[in-house]
Amino acid sequence: MQFLINIIQKPIGKIEVEKLASNVSDQTFSAKNLIDLSFHHDEQIGFRAAWILERVYSNHQVNFLPFADYFLDKLPQQNNPSALRHFVKILAFMTNKKASREVKDILQDYDTKGFVEAVFAWLIDENIPVAVKSHCLNILANLISKHQWIKEELIDTMEFLVDKESIGFFAKVKQIRKQLKSIK
Repeated sequence: MQFLINIIQKPIGKIEVEKLASNVSDQTFSAKNLIDLSFHHDEQIGFRAAWILERVYSNHQVNFLPFADYFLDKLPQQNNPSALRHFVKILAFMTNKKASREVKDILQDYDTKGFVEAVFAWLIDENIPVAVKSHCLNILANLISKHQWIKEELIDTMEFLVDKESIGFFAKVKQIRKQLKSIK
């Protein structure tokens, strides 16, 4: 894993990130290694590891899925805001109705209460960036079918936050409200 740290301790671009994501395998480094590195004490290394992990999920999901439970277990512990953005983006993809059957099966069998609490906490934390909060709104709305109680909590939380956050957050709230109206 040290060779990966040596690569990502320096700034890398989109092309390098995608190349590294495509190289995830048993012979090089795994998605689990990336998850662990996303908690690195050097926040930039953590951010880059999380960015690569997001690309693994998006473009090389077969290499992510064996570690999906591990990712979900570690998710609530993520406190690097730059890495967190990629973590919640992955979770938003995972909870989306367009997620693969394999991902849906993983989430169906997983006890999501722990990370739902963390997602709500990030949503109301004034130190969390709006981009993270935007994904948090998606995640919570996507999980209403599994946890009916989320709907009312989410509505109340959005009402509380809508005047405190940016115009971008307001636009996302508008989109989520529309989504919630279609949920019976």
